[in-house]
Amino acid sequence: MEKKTRSGILAAGSWILDEVKVIDKFPEEQSLVNILDEYISNGGSAYNILTDLTQLGASFPLEGLGLVGIDFHGIRIVDHCKQIGIDTQQIAMIPNVSTSYTTVVSVKPTGKRTFFHHRGASAQLCPRHFDFQKSNARIFHLGYLLLLDKLDEIKEDGRTDASHLLEKAKNAGLNTSIDLVSEDSDRFQSVVPSSLPYVDYLFLNEFEASKLSGINLMNIEEPQQMQDRCQEVCDYLFNLGVNQWIVIHYPAGVYAAQRNGASLFQPSVRLKPEQIIGSNGAGDALAAAILYGIHEEWSMEDSLKLGVCAAAASLTHVTCSDGILDLQGCLELGEQYGYRAVE
Repeated sequence: MEKKTRSGILAAGSWILDEVKVIDKFPEEQSLVNILDEYISNGGSAYNILTDLTQLGASFPLEGLGLVGIDFHGIRIVDHCKQIGIDTQQIAMIPNVSTSYTTVVSVKPTGKRTFFHHRGASAQLCPRHFDFQKSNARIFHLGYLLLLDKLDEIKEDGRTDASHLLEKAKNAGLNTSIDLVSEDSDRFQSVVPSSLPYVDYLFLNEFEASKLSGINLMNIEEPQQMQDRCQEVCDYLFNLGVNQWIVIHYPAGVYAAQRNGASLFQPSVRLKPEQIIGSNGAGDALAAAILYGIHEEWSMEDSLKLGVCAAAASLTHVTCSDGILDLQGCLELGEQYGYRAVE
């Protein structure tokens, strides 16, 4: 019997409703600032990735997996997914816990964000909620590690349930992808490494890469030094087991390294400062676009270019996904504004 060809992306993990408040300046304690605009939108790795893929115009199946509460936020998430074509059969609504949500405070003049997060239902996600036999997806994406309390617990064997799930996904025939949350803690090197031998594509920003590797990438202004340091991080993480590609994104662009292979750098789109409204969701937009390219068997060079263009589109709106254009629209941003010069 001929093996059925796999198609699509199954994204699991954080399903969050973002309550975005745009303010005129960040307050000191016990002081008042003005809310200029407010929005309710998708948030969390799984929800953002799949929503971005619909915005890009993905024609392959998109499947969600996770937990929401039986409440207004949970109903809104499930209804929205159905409206935009995301398969919700593995998004469960559970009682006695509220849907995860984040109050995102975005300062209009700078675009800088502060997050007030209620962990809610997503923190209850555990292995019994996963059934890889129900999916014919080609790629399984899990995120955010360090925000999924049950899956992040270290078991007696020294591994987390996230690690075991990623192993099961690979054994079921899926390629695997993960993303982390930018948590200011010392948990990175205890929680994440047991997952890495079962990860094909690892997405990180410079803060997360620094925390996970112990190699500092923060506040490096010289471009070549930054790329050299990124390669050090990649070498370290490949030694921990990552199978195919490591992708590190930061404001100047995205650095990607292949295990025993190529290293690439794609500069970011040169938007005008006044076009940058908020950075909420830009990293997920980049990851979604790169996963699009991987799924469609593009070269990594082309995938990275689409990634920075999708990230640029995301920056033009305060919410995670409302700025994302279709595939051609995103690429035209790069053509219109060009890319940052690499010195």
